[in-house]
Amino acid sequence: MVAVFQNPITAEDIKAKAKAFGADLVGIADGQVMNDNPPDPKDPRRPSDITDYDADRVIVLAKRLNSGTTRITRWDERHKYYNDEITISMLEEIALDLVLWLENEGYPALIVPPSHVDPWRYRGDPEEHMKPLLSLEHAAVEAGLGTLGLNLQLLTAEYGPRVILSGVLSSVPVEADNKRDEALCLGPECGRCLRACPGDVIGHWDRDWKACDRYRSPHGFFQLTDFLEEIIDAGNPEAQRAMLRSETSFNLWQSILRGSGAITGCRRCQDVCPVGEDYETMLKDALEEMPEDSETKRERASKMAEAEREGKMPKSFSDQARWIGDYAGAKAPK
Repeated sequence: MVAVFQNPITAEDIKAKAKAFGADLVGIADGQVMNDNPPDPKDPRRPSDITDYDADRVIVLAKRLNSGTTRITRWDERHKYYNDEITISMLEEIALDLVLWLENEGYPALIVPPSHVDPWRYRGDPEEHMKPLLSLEHAAVEAGLGTLGLNLQLLTAEYGPRVILSGVLSSVPVEADNKRDEALCLGPECGRCLRACPGDVIGHWDRDWKACDRYRSPHGFFQLTDFLEEIIDAGNPEAQRAMLRSETSFNLWQSILRGSGAITGCRRCQDVCPVGEDYETMLKDALEEMPEDSETKRERASKMAEAEREGKMPKSFSDQARWIGDYAGAKAPK
């Protein structure tokens, strides 16, 4: 780009503008640092894979989830899906406003939405977990917004994991933020995310993403394909007609219409996490008791905590240690 057509701006200018547009949290990650440290070296998804020219900086935007729906304890409550989908829509507008502002200042930019996956990577299996083009959770850590938790979700000091993320790529020459050193997660000694999970998919600094998708996207592509197969297998026209008029069909139609239940879904692990300034003031009275909790889950969390006290940290922890931060529960191996 020709510098004469670019107005001088700073990182603080970008953050102030993003917050004026409606973002609750804003951080700026160094694109080259992210290129050099992909979350999964075997399947690197880097800013440079998206654009050759405009990925020097990854601006991470966060919008908090509203507390009213968070206080609803059912994981499969469609009212929560709709509120979250509306929040995503608002975040998309914030990201677009920021892109257009940057370009008016002379810096090309583009949006990386939280739900954007590469269709060329689809291999004919609707149950396969499809990763986004760029892990915005890891980008947020690099941008100083927080650290990863036991189930590898982003935790922020302000809202815990109760945020939705979007990213903006641009080579605007501003200072990048530094990662947070200290881990925010309390680990399996807390274990509330594990104990509240309706699908029991949370491991020791890990998550069964394929199993989680059944809850995170309960009316997503896999359910659509399953339902269509069931209609085909039903055989007789009367049974097929009844299935087309069923609640499942109606839920799928609504999810295709707005994305609620497809790009939004279960977030019980986010709801019950005690990290975040909002938990004590807005959530604790409604969420301290967890209907999904069980002695079996408590025992699993306890075994994880005991292993950590003995210095037996899982490989998944070391793989993600850069983004988990300095975690007090990590002991030297005995």
